[in-house]
Amino acid sequence: MTGVRIDRWLWAARFFKTRSLAKSAVEGGKVHLDGQRTKPAKELRAGQTISIRRGSLQQTIVVEALSDQRGPASAAQALYRETEESIEARENLSSLLRMQRAGLVAPQRKPDKRGRRALTQLRDKDRDWHDEPAGSNDPTN
Repeated sequence: MTGVRIDRWLWAARFFKTRSLAKSAVEGGKVHLDGQRTKPAKELRAGQTISIRRGSLQQTIVVEALSDQRGPASAAQALYRETEESIEARENLSSLLRMQRAGLVAPQRKPDKRGRRALTQLRDKDRDWHDEPAGSNDPTN
């Protein structure tokens, strides 16, 4: 096989659930082939680089093998190799989103005087809580 349609390959490699979703993504500019916007019928060859944007996730992959039939996930993973930069960016985004869900957001600027006082009070309360004896909260005493 010398080439396969890019929308068909994306479907076979399990990046999209249906071929029509893959076609829509390519038409919508979410998929770039070798840094260029492409059309769904473009012939894909081994060794080419594809950039796929899904939401805030940007993946860059290198085509290792061609297939126009959808198979099991293990076979689909053998069709491509994700670049190191893409893996690192994906992991960074994942950890950032996990921190945001937990409520840990990096401040935009240094705290002002009021914010510093609040942090000091919180630190003092935490220190007092750790210094209390274990049975001091027991209501039977």
